[in-house]
Amino acid sequence: MPGRTTLLVTGGLALTGFAVAFVLAQPSKAVGLLTPDDAELFATGQDIYVDQCAACHGARLEGQPNWQIRGEDGLLPAPPHDTTGHTWHHDDETLFALTKFGLAGLIENAPATGMPVYEGVLSDDEIIAVLSFIKSTWPDDIREYHDELNVQSE
Repeated sequence: MPGRTTLLVTGGLALTGFAVAFVLAQPSKAVGLLTPDDAELFATGQDIYVDQCAACHGARLEGQPNWQIRGEDGLLPAPPHDTTGHTWHHDDETLFALTKFGLAGLIENAPATGMPVYEGVLSDDEIIAVLSFIKSTWPDDIREYHDELNVQSE
């Protein structure tokens, strides 16, 4: 028959194992505003993207040609939202503010841009849905990088 010490150590290890398993089984804390793994939000965001964004940013998030070169009108074409663009280089708060308020919502004396302001057009939840849809299309390594940006900006 095992001794009391053996029973206490074994019981303690079992409890520790259960505690670790419980913690690991919990969903990870969301980072930032966006929830790209929410299927309902994905569908809503995709519909809004098609209606409000695809005409400029492309049906496949590819952006407009030569998006880094100003056009004759002095404006930059719409950038891609896929991995070839720079959307994933900005944290959620920046992406949200840019979408809702335009570039002028981020910097003083902002240069002219073709990006419309969506304040009063889309609700905050709709903006988050669109941005969550966009993020959902990025590969895991880009999404992890983007999550780190959000952690650093908190």
